[in-house]
Amino acid sequence: MIQSDAEQLEERLGYRFKKPELLERALTHSSAAPELRAEHKQESAETAAIQDNERLEFLGDAVLELLAREYLLESFPEWSEGQLSKSRARIVNAHSLEVVARRIRLGEHLRLGRGEEKSGGREKPTLLADAFESVVAAVYMDSGLGAAREMLRRLLFEQALEERGERIADSDRKSALQEFLQGRGKPPAEYRLSGESGPDHQKVFQVEVWINGERMASGEGSTKKEAEQRAAQSAMELLEKV
Repeated sequence: MIQSDAEQLEERLGYRFKKPELLERALTHSSAAPELRAEHKQESAETAAIQDNERLEFLGDAVLELLAREYLLESFPEWSEGQLSKSRARIVNAHSLEVVARRIRLGEHLRLGRGEEKSGGREKPTLLADAFESVVAAVYMDSGLGAAREMLRRLLFEQALEERGERIADSDRKSALQEFLQGRGKPPAEYRLSGESGPDHQKVFQVEVWINGERMASGEGSTKKEAEQRAAQSAMELLEKV
């Protein structure tokens, strides 16, 4: 049995729409709506039903924000508000949404106006990110938060953690240390490269973290940045015990 375009997209989304018109609307760019209305000008009821995805995009942005915050709160109970905010921004920024849109080949299914089509609209990062937000809203309107949560967990949230490994958490270790020190009126930490070993293709870097003129901790890593993150983590563990 040959699948329709919509069924193929639903399979990649992992969600089957009860109201297919919601998905159709989510895929309709503002450039396409006037042309589609003109094509159906004799069918007034159908013409009135043709809407672009801009309002869905507005709603999808809010649904994404809510569910990303919820996911991070549950996944990282030890994180501060600052850490959560920075990671939320990384997970739901336009680039992350564009990556997901490309992975599920969303561009192939968009309804674009002739001008937008000619200018390569199916490959435009902003257009793809916005369309994914619209699809999120469509799923939410079709079945509620639970369905949107499950889709985002699988397509976006878990992928973000897996693709970066521990890097989402790691990238906040230096920030966490900075916030800790600021909150206690201390100067920012200073990171010093203390050594490196191994062949060029397999370097190991040693970094020390100094706080207020005192060597607090050290860390190793395959890059200087990784070593700094580990040094910051060690320093945080020591400071939290004081």
